[in-house]
Amino acid sequence: MAQEPLLWGGLKPGTKLGPLAPIFPRAPKELIQTMIEMEQNTKPDEPAGLPQVNIEVDNPAQNHTEFGESPISSVSATPALNPIAETVHPITETPAIPHTPEIHIDDFVKVDLRVARIVIAERIPKADKLLRLEVDLGYEMRQILSGIAEWYTPEELIGRTIVVIANLAPRKMRGLISHGMLLAASHGDEGKPILATFAEDIALGSRLR
Repeated sequence: MAQEPLLWGGLKPGTKLGPLAPIFPRAPKELIQTMIEMEQNTKPDEPAGLPQVNIEVDNPAQNHTEFGESPISSVSATPALNPIAETVHPITETPAIPHTPEIHIDDFVKVDLRVARIVIAERIPKADKLLRLEVDLGYEMRQILSGIAEWYTPEELIGRTIVVIANLAPRKMRGLISHGMLLAASHGDEGKPILATFAEDIALGSRLR
């Protein structure tokens, strides 16, 4: 007699159940031990269960030419693989970082940076780039030649408070002595030099530390 299919909610309360059995049979102990040993012997960078294939070729060029084929080298194959490699791992350019030699604090303290004010500014005959400046350091007047004539007129410099290197050795330029150097910043080699100055009043001759 065929058993009628059991519908949802058709099992009456008190119905006796048949013998219980596990849904998934237990694996044999021998198989479990074999799987543990395989896992322990597998290297971290090698997927488990995949065979390793080692191909050794004594002379690739000779093997190919024997069958009338041209030898294949890694040099000729690399360009064809480059588009795929670049797609997977795109090459990004690292922005260039200006390289300057490292100095110690003892080197820095040797540079005497002082606050000064430009009191005289004038062009030098037959010198298109140089201006002759006279600056007041508070304790003395200095003559400084600066190559900023392309960007500044003498009139707009007079009265400016700037930073100068006060202990720079004097040098002769265009027959004139330049004793010191003013500080300026520029973007790139051809950018306009912006003079280092102060947003607040400060006494002339004050040292930058």
